[in-house]
Amino acid sequence: MTTDITKETPEAAAVPPPGAAPAKKVPQGHRRLLTRRDRLILGLMAGLPTILHIALVWVTALASIALAFTTWDGIGFDSIQWVGLQNFKELFEQNPQFWPAVQHNVVWFVVLIVIPTPLGLFLAVQLDKNIRFSRVYQTAFFLPVVMSMAVIGFVWQLIYNPDTGLINSIIGANEPGKYIDWIGDPDLNLWAILVAASWRHAGYMMILYLAGLKGVDPSLREASALDGASEWQTFKNVVFPTLRPTNTVVLVVTIIEALRAFDLVFVFNKGAEGTELLSILVTNNIIGESSRIGYGSAIAVVLLLISLVVIIPYLVATFRKERRA
Repeated sequence: MTTDITKETPEAAAVPPPGAAPAKKVPQGHRRLLTRRDRLILGLMAGLPTILHIALVWVTALASIALAFTTWDGIGFDSIQWVGLQNFKELFEQNPQFWPAVQHNVVWFVVLIVIPTPLGLFLAVQLDKNIRFSRVYQTAFFLPVVMSMAVIGFVWQLIYNPDTGLINSIIGANEPGKYIDWIGDPDLNLWAILVAASWRHAGYMMILYLAGLKGVDPSLREASALDGASEWQTFKNVVFPTLRPTNTVVLVVTIIEALRAFDLVFVFNKGAEGTELLSILVTNNIIGESSRIGYGSAIAVVLLLISLVVIIPYLVATFRKERRA
């Protein structure tokens, strides 16, 4: 009795039986194309933010520049009248609050660059030494940065309260006849607000400098220590020169912070009695009782030009550095 055993080769197994539909070939390494639904979702994810950015930033900025050369009370577009440079002429020559506001913005920048910036650098250097509870200290110092400026203003209002405030209670100036009005006194209120602003700005600078210090090559410090340099000499001659990019960022950020200062001042006393700022003048003229939108836009254009004087050189230097790299 014989049995025929048929062995199928791989080629024979791959051949489909007669009458069967041929199997589809699955291309190897073929990328699946995006479906219509995928393209729709990607379009919405990229398109909506772009549209919002253009509408809320670029369109409003260009509209403010155009309105700076007009007079408009905000009621109906037919009431817009072209006046040319009249708003700027009135701003520079007839507004008694403009030049004090510019001076206060300059003072704001000088104070931020002189007091909280070195303090933030000092805190960053200390925390970079990996001392105990450094994470706790970082959180404590950085907490004012993540808080709203309005909340900071309310907190410092309680501190500056002439009757029950912390400062007057400590120095004994909370009794009748000895009150110190930190917010209402034109000779004190700007400096009182700057103390609150510096309290927040120091934590901001600490984080920036701490990030810069983390990028310093440890071998540079080791070589300086082997040469017998002290800790101060190592920082002055080795560490600080390597922080040049960070110093540039700190300078630009501080200038922008000084120019856009608004929330804290508005919460304290709405920019009156010696605390005028350019941002406050813009707000008072656009949404105030007078509704001089064209005039307020002219002030906004001046503020924009001052900002561009700082931002454009920084961007040019950054792009040149990236091209060289």
